[in-house]
Amino acid sequence: MEVKTSLLDNMIGVGDMVLLEPLNEDSFIVNLRNRFDHNEIYTYIGSVVISMNPYRSLPIYTPQKVEEYRNRNFYELSPHIYALADEAYRSLRDQDKDQCILITGESGAGKTEASKLVMSYVAAVCGKGQEVNKVKEQLLQSNPVLEAFGNAKTMRNDNSSRFGKYMDIEFDFKGDPLGGVISNYLLEKSRVCKQPRGERNFHIFYQLLSGASDDTLMKLKLDRDFSKYNYLSLDSANVNGLDDAASFRTVRNAMQIVGFMEAEVQSVLELVAAILKLGNIEFKPESRVNGFDESRVKDKNDLKEMCELLGIEQSVLERAFSYRTVEAKMEKMSTTLNVAQAYYARDALAKNLYSRLFSWLVTRINESIKAQAKTRHKVMGVLDIYGFEIFEDNSFEQFIINYCNEKLQQIFIELTLREEQEEYIREDIEWTNIEYFNNAVICDLIENNQNGILAMLDEECLRPGTVTDDTFLDKLNTICAEHQHFESRLNKNSKFLTDHSLPHSCFRIQHYAGKVLYRVEGFVDKNNDLLYRDLSQAMYKATHSLMRQLFPEGNPAKVNLKRPPTAGFQFKASVGVLMKNLQTKNPNYIRCIKPNDKKVAHIFTDSLVCHQVRYLGLVENVRVRRAGYAFRQPYESCLERYKMLCKKTWPQWRGPARDGVVVLLTDCSVPTEEFAYGRSKIFIRNPRTLFTLEERRRACLEDLATLIQKIYRGWKSRTHFLLLKKSQVVVAAWYRRYAQQNKYQKIKSATLVMQSFIRGWKARNILRQLKYEKRCKEAVTTIAAYWHGTQARRELRRLKEEARRKHAVAIIWAYWLGLQVRREYRKFFRANAGKKIYDFTIQRIMQKYFLGLKTTTMSPMDNTWPAKPYGFLEGAHTQLRRIFHLWRCKKYRGQFTEEKKAVYEEKLEASEIFKDKKALYPSSVSQPFKGDYLEIQKNPKYQKLNSAVEEVLLADLVNKINRANGKGSPRLFLLTKSNFVLADQKTGQVKASVPLPDLASVSVSTQSDGFFALKLKEGSASASKGDFLLSSEHLIEIITKLHHIGTTAADRDQINIDISDEFLVQFKQDKVCVKFIQGGPKNGNSAACKRKNNRLLEVSVPSP
Repeated sequence: MEVKTSLLDNMIGVGDMVLLEPLNEDSFIVNLRNRFDHNEIYTYIGSVVISMNPYRSLPIYTPQKVEEYRNRNFYELSPHIYALADEAYRSLRDQDKDQCILITGESGAGKTEASKLVMSYVAAVCGKGQEVNKVKEQLLQSNPVLEAFGNAKTMRNDNSSRFGKYMDIEFDFKGDPLGGVISNYLLEKSRVCKQPRGERNFHIFYQLLSGASDDTLMKLKLDRDFSKYNYLSLDSANVNGLDDAASFRTVRNAMQIVGFMEAEVQSVLELVAAILKLGNIEFKPESRVNGFDESRVKDKNDLKEMCELLGIEQSVLERAFSYRTVEAKMEKMSTTLNVAQAYYARDALAKNLYSRLFSWLVTRINESIKAQAKTRHKVMGVLDIYGFEIFEDNSFEQFIINYCNEKLQQIFIELTLREEQEEYIREDIEWTNIEYFNNAVICDLIENNQNGILAMLDEECLRPGTVTDDTFLDKLNTICAEHQHFESRLNKNSKFLTDHSLPHSCFRIQHYAGKVLYRVEGFVDKNNDLLYRDLSQAMYKATHSLMRQLFPEGNPAKVNLKRPPTAGFQFKASVGVLMKNLQTKNPNYIRCIKPNDKKVAHIFTDSLVCHQVRYLGLVENVRVRRAGYAFRQPYESCLERYKMLCKKTWPQWRGPARDGVVVLLTDCSVPTEEFAYGRSKIFIRNPRTLFTLEERRRACLEDLATLIQKIYRGWKSRTHFLLLKKSQVVVAAWYRRYAQQNKYQKIKSATLVMQSFIRGWKARNILRQLKYEKRCKEAVTTIAAYWHGTQARRELRRLKEEARRKHAVAIIWAYWLGLQVRREYRKFFRANAGKKIYDFTIQRIMQKYFLGLKTTTMSPMDNTWPAKPYGFLEGAHTQLRRIFHLWRCKKYRGQFTEEKKAVYEEKLEASEIFKDKKALYPSSVSQPFKGDYLEIQKNPKYQKLNSAVEEVLLADLVNKINRANGKGSPRLFLLTKSNFVLADQKTGQVKASVPLPDLASVSVSTQSDGFFALKLKEGSASASKGDFLLSSEHLIEIITKLHHIGTTAADRDQINIDISDEFLVQFKQDKVCVKFIQGGPKNGNSAACKRKNNRLLEVSVPSP
């Protein structure tokens, strides 16, 4: 059996106020406090959710919670906003019913957070996919943008919504979001110009100044200091817990996700900056000849910067602040504005500019998030609108807001009663009329087209003549004097009543939530909401990309002399459209309550909560729900929950669920007047009946728990015994197996030992037999060997004796023949013997000498040569060495190409210049002269530079030394046949090009550094910029090539090379001494240049 939790399980207080006993205001507050103290911030009134603002984060919005409430019955789990969101989403998806979620409550009660939670839940449980995720992300990211431009810090809430928002989220047939449409109502634009003490302007102003980069602020002509702007309040500029800089980055990212282009974001920021600049414009009076004062701008700097941001001519806007053009039929008349009127015009422009910008933002967001498909969509509306407001000083804004809440209360009561009536009819339960307060009379007092307060206010604004707030109040006293929900001082006095709490300039309306005192001051101006036509036309002339969209009435070609609709008329029409929209959808209600005014956790103020409970009509809502039957539940759920109370239904009922409930309630002896049977639900009239069933269920569950424990313990003991028995059998079997294995191993081991001994005895016998046979064979072989050796030695002695005899005969014969020859030729030999012996000896010596020369290598670098063997060869030895060296050098040179010959010629020239003069020279000998170290012809980066100069002989990266600090700047050094060029390393731009005839000399040090100075001839065209002090790793090659070009050119003088540790360099008009010293520079093993004074640069060269 699947065990499910319920609203009634482990309940703290009462989870559904419909079940509260006794029902009164005190018990209602006590129940809310009890649940709030235990972190239960959600409570039901039937299908209505009461949400208490905890002013802290609670771990009840995790992904696990989302899955817990997903696809669950509304009353199946403890109260939560996710339950309402899931119920609405499933009704929309499965039953094809359009839904709306109405979130109401006063400022700071958590309406905005509640709407975010609803949207995040719907986004989490609906479908997945790339397009779906993109739509969900855009819908969620529209909130930060609207909060930045429409929310502000107030005394009651640090993130108070100063506008009403209604969002229609559109879904396809599968329940996946397709897009949405946002509607905004009554932005509190007066906050742009003035904020009450302790409150802030809209968030975006502070976020822009705190989070924008310095470059962005410079473009917008803004400063981070809040005190420099008149429209920003300073006493609450910084709010604890709000990071304006991080919020600005979040808003920028959200605008990008929603679909704003970068140019559009920049345009919006420019308008925000222009509003800040507009607030700094101040006026001064200037007397005219006719005696009237005319306003003039004091400091035109802010006006100029604002005009630059919006692209308006300064003179046009300045005139609009000083003059007003009035048109009547075909006549035009220009009147001057005094200082007060100029300030009014400035603030009116600021308010209109911001409110129209906000409306444009909403329209732009709608363009991005609207559904693309043309098919019919399912719709879920989320209404986040200001709650009922009762302040010490209530004006036009509070009047409009409270009118909207009256309409919402009216539709709430109507829809709630309609929902109750429809359920009763659907379940075939008799419907009884419910008595309740109908606030239609209050709505009629405000919105009646004939005698309504809004109609009279519009009539007063439109009539000719002098119109003031007092004339409007007089009209109210005349027409509304007899209305039971309207009170004023004159009305009270006319009835001989005294009410000192009612001033002369005020009137009072008895709203459903209580009496509210309104001060008529400002009603007419705020309802008119006039913007002078001159300012509209000036804005239309702006070159800014958004201005013509925001001020279409400023188009001179479409001048409309008809007066624009008033603010009250527009809001009344918007509320009418909203009400019609809500009546076409299935409503879901969230009533938000704030527990205290301190905005801190764990504090519950009874009086404040009681006030909100009253004006939200929550107790009356409970009475409406309980007027018929307090509790209703499907038969299946009821039978599943209470079936253990009856033996006939326990543990499983085999039949229809309704029959099971009938049997259950009959067996429990519940009076028939306490319940009624519907088509699919059981209706219980009194909560006490439900609580009685719950108590009996709780006691029965304890008995069942005891029974389950007994059965479980018996099952556990039997299972344990069977497990022990089975284990004993297994252990015994394993032990017997182990014992047999040990016995077998012992027998096997003994058998192996016996086998090994027997095999060893046999092997030893065979070994003794083999050894005896081997010794017999070895003895025969040894005897035969000794015998054969004796025979061989005898034969050898015989052969040796025979050979000695033959050799002796040959020697004797040879000596004899030699004696005969010597006797025959003795007379010829004595005459030429000396010369022949000498020639033969010399020939042999020379032959040996020349053969010894073959070991000499062909490398010209090899200086080795064989030593002379005799003194008489000294001259020939030296000449041969010289001739051989010249010959092999010629052979070596014959292998050279023309390029290689040129390189060796330059190497030879470098040796003549620097050998034994420059310490850097020895290290350069082994390095070949490459010439083009930058590969300038192959590198596309220097293609433009390569085409600008002739054939490059040398290209290298050098450092140009700055006289001011001795630091080097990288330059490209290019050497051609006619000039040398210095160019920028990054861009390749030519910085200097000097003809070689203008070069007088080159100065270098004797040290191992790479510094050299190119000195120019005085009076030459290139000498005006002074000499060049450079540093390079290829100094030897650069100077050698410079010297070689000067030597080979016939039309110029040879370049002098000055090698000295101290020389002068001409920098423009001054000469600076460059001095080289031995020392250890800080930057490593390279030479470092440092400025000592205006006339001395000191180069520290590392010691060798």
